[in-house]
Amino acid sequence: MKNQKLMTALAAVVLACAVTACRGTSQTQQDAAITVTDMLGREITLEEPADRVVALTPSDCEILYAIGAGDTLVGRGQYCDYPAEVSEVPAVQSGSETNIEEILALDPQILIMSTMSQTEEQAAQLEEAGIQVVISDAQDIDGVYTAIEMIGKLMGKDQEAAAVVNDMKTTFARIEADASGDGSETIYFEVSPLEYGLWTAGSHTFMDEAAQMIGLTNCFADVEGWGEISEEQVLERDPDYIMTITMYYGEGPTPEEEIAGRPGWENVTAVKNGAILNLTDDELSRPAPRLTEGVKKLYDFVYGENAEE
Repeated sequence: MKNQKLMTALAAVVLACAVTACRGTSQTQQDAAITVTDMLGREITLEEPADRVVALTPSDCEILYAIGAGDTLVGRGQYCDYPAEVSEVPAVQSGSETNIEEILALDPQILIMSTMSQTEEQAAQLEEAGIQVVISDAQDIDGVYTAIEMIGKLMGKDQEAAAVVNDMKTTFARIEADASGDGSETIYFEVSPLEYGLWTAGSHTFMDEAAQMIGLTNCFADVEGWGEISEEQVLERDPDYIMTITMYYGEGPTPEEEIAGRPGWENVTAVKNGAILNLTDDELSRPAPRLTEGVKKLYDFVYGENAEE
């Protein structure tokens, strides 16, 4: 009888320990869970930091590498080309040609995309297949900070993300303090060349903020966001500086020469002074940490000196 009571007591202890262990495991899983609100206001919850990611936009690929999470990429959009090692990651179609089956075959936990790149229907298809879709859609510098912090949290890289954001803020503050411009000179950002129809960066964009940072006025600040404009508008506003991001492939006139050679543009102040800057490495055209490099180059071009390190 005593042995039977002892066995019963031991069984109760084992059961209690097992229940406690289960509760502990459940609590640990809850503690590890991550919840973020993406840039479309959608709540995303992961049981643990993501370790298999597909990122369709170049800026988000850059952010992943900047926070030390590049090794989690199992797929990238075909235009993701920085840093160089990203070329080793399998490329998938994006934008209007997004191939859902191609993405599913990579078995990611999350897919990061922008609102411009894919459709709601495509996002719904991916979510129905069990893939968490995260919208990253920065338009201005604060949006870049938000995207970095959001992606950092999803990857369990909060501290690394905070360090990247802090470095960016420090660099921008230093450049702004060094700039002596009073806003009397203007700049025109050409984000699409005449050949394809002129587009520019207006207010509430990171390019517009870059201009303000170094003491220039965006001559198209009255345009909201990214907008299509005409030659006549550029000529009428007569910018002191022109910045283009047109790629050059080594044949024919350079982007600077093409702009300077446009009929009627010879009297634009920027053309007369040779004040045309071409940035072809996407450092000032992607909402990513390398914006600091782009602003430095713009500062150097305008002031003829290097931004203080």
